[in-house]
Amino acid sequence: MLQGTESKVDIPTRENHSLSLIREDAPKEIKENAHILDDHFDLGYAYSISKLLLHYINEGYFRIKFIGFDQLPERNNPDAPLIYASNHSGMAFPWDAISFVSGLFEKSDFNLKNSVRAITAPALSRSKFMNPFILPNFWKKLGAVDATWLNYETAMHTNASNVLVYPEGVPGIGKGFNNKYTLQRLATSTLRMSIKYKTDIIPFATVNGEYINPFSYSVSLINDFVQKLGIPFLPLGFMTTMIPIQPWLFYFAFPANLTFVRGKRISPYKMIGEKDIEDVTEEEIYALSEKIHDQMQIELDKAVELYGQKPYNLMDLLEINIKNTGRAFKFFPALWPIIFKQHSNKFQKVKDQISEESGYPKEFDQQLELIKPKVDDEKELEISVSSVVDTLLENPEILLFYTPVAGLLHIFSSK
Repeated sequence: MLQGTESKVDIPTRENHSLSLIREDAPKEIKENAHILDDHFDLGYAYSISKLLLHYINEGYFRIKFIGFDQLPERNNPDAPLIYASNHSGMAFPWDAISFVSGLFEKSDFNLKNSVRAITAPALSRSKFMNPFILPNFWKKLGAVDATWLNYETAMHTNASNVLVYPEGVPGIGKGFNNKYTLQRLATSTLRMSIKYKTDIIPFATVNGEYINPFSYSVSLINDFVQKLGIPFLPLGFMTTMIPIQPWLFYFAFPANLTFVRGKRISPYKMIGEKDIEDVTEEEIYALSEKIHDQMQIELDKAVELYGQKPYNLMDLLEINIKNTGRAFKFFPALWPIIFKQHSNKFQKVKDQISEESGYPKEFDQQLELIKPKVDDEKELEISVSSVVDTLLENPEILLFYTPVAGLLHIFSSK
């Protein structure tokens, strides 16, 4: 099993720093659950990996673009977060979410309040192998919150950041390439939250994400089996056959040119006549959900027409790599298991040093304040033959990602 470099400062704190961020009028159960906003979330880590690693993958590999985000939306209700909502990429590890969250964080000048924390399927954090390259608590360190009703409500009671949801749920990401860009049925939880807390939904279309893992398909019988292992679905396609040979391909992504196109702001509480959620009937909820679904589908189709005609744009990819030959290793997916681990090790050493000197703070802003100058001084993660060799010598278990069959067993045996 992969041995991480986690120190005691990563143990979820029960001192409940996030309780200070929760509205005073919040119910008792919300206040008691506020610790979930603290558990493993590390704004310093989010800044470090966004600045030193994900920035280069976003810029040089996925070449992400934000359309309509030149001015970030402001909250209509200062007491509640905005709810960002998008279609999910089909049959792929959720690189679309990683790129959007880290890209928006950078676009907001690393201001947490204008960024998002994702409401994610619990399977992503429940199983260690569902974290990229088995990095412990990767999703939660970046701010992800397990999708339960209580957790969602808790996130809605703080204005420390906005929230991100993929309202199609697992059926969206597991819909198969034959259903690409076909918005699946939307869960009504986000609609209900918007009405209850009188806050707007910011829809956006994720274009070209369907090409992160193209020509892969969904089979219900197979999915039912792998869900017992903690995997939401198993894409069946050419790449699936290659995973036993090179296990790192479990996390692989093709260089799709990810484009995020902001849609028309939605105010469900206005569309329902400013009623309290208790006064809204189920029939009204489902009718409104269908209406929002249709609007998002129309906007998605239009965005695909405008920005999805060259999902890879290989000439653009080649040009970027030629211009950045010294940084090309950061774009090369076969090295990602090593590079992600290298960053994790370096960050942990910095964090441990801070912990010894003054104690690593629980407050998010103070975490960022201490980590930011150290990351800015480093500027970028050194990727060289010597750094790769050093990382492998320090963490020889990484070689299992490149070891046929045995490496796959290593991934799936991680708890």
